[in-house]
Amino acid sequence: MPVIEVKNVRKYYGDVRGVENLSFEVEEGEIYGFLGPNGAGKTTTVKILVKIIKDYTGEVKVFGKDLREWGKDYYNKIGVSFEFPAVYSRLTALENLQFFASFYKKHLDPMEVLKMVGLDKEANQLVAGFSKGMKKKLDLARALLPDPEILFLDEPLEGLDPASARKIKDLLLEMKRSGKTVFLTTHNMYVADELCDRVAFIVDGAVRLVDNPSELKVKMGKRLVKVEYVEDGNVKTAEFPLEGIGQNEEFLNILRNHEIRRINTEEPTLEEIFLKVTGRRLV
Repeated sequence: MPVIEVKNVRKYYGDVRGVENLSFEVEEGEIYGFLGPNGAGKTTTVKILVKIIKDYTGEVKVFGKDLREWGKDYYNKIGVSFEFPAVYSRLTALENLQFFASFYKKHLDPMEVLKMVGLDKEANQLVAGFSKGMKKKLDLARALLPDPEILFLDEPLEGLDPASARKIKDLLLEMKRSGKTVFLTTHNMYVADELCDRVAFIVDGAVRLVDNPSELKVKMGKRLVKVEYVEDGNVKTAEFPLEGIGQNEEFLNILRNHEIRRINTEEPTLEEIFLKVTGRRLV
């Protein structure tokens, strides 16, 4: 069942296009990736969905209800983290969350949320001394406070070190398993590939394609198997058609008689697929 339905939405900033003819649906309990280059309309879309931008045309429904009909209760159901953190530098991490918690009818325990994002040991430190990545994690913690049914994230892993990024990825996957919906905007193909159940390619304010990342690779791949093996002390490679691979004698001979270094299918990256579908690069 769709929790977000967007139909023919249009938003311009004067003569500058934000989004145009924008249509898509997000299912309950999925991580949905909005994949596109800077200026494609990703942030405009999120600002519409979280009711920051209201002067758009078209139809938007969230939880089956027209977005324009939602009042303040809407913010008890969603969490939002934009690309640039919205936190207070003169407060500690814990004081930030205690302040934001006062906005909600009910919320998670601030210390528990800091632990979820890996900031519990820095709870009493002033945010002024935080790195960009730490502020990013605190902003995500702020978004998690109301225990949202939908989490809107704009470039959620930007500025994070590998260990922190892995922790946040695991957190988002756990949220998905618990039935939460995550709407994730990014130009990072690796993030989208690893996390998203479906990705939408957005260019020039409109969605060009929506599909599962793995399915896209299968549909648009070369359908070849590449084998890397050792022969007479030298590393060699060979490619074979995927169709009938189990009966291909040359392929089977390599498997029987040589040390195999690697076998993989030749599949395109999401960035290559994006370029093929849209004619544009992600960055």
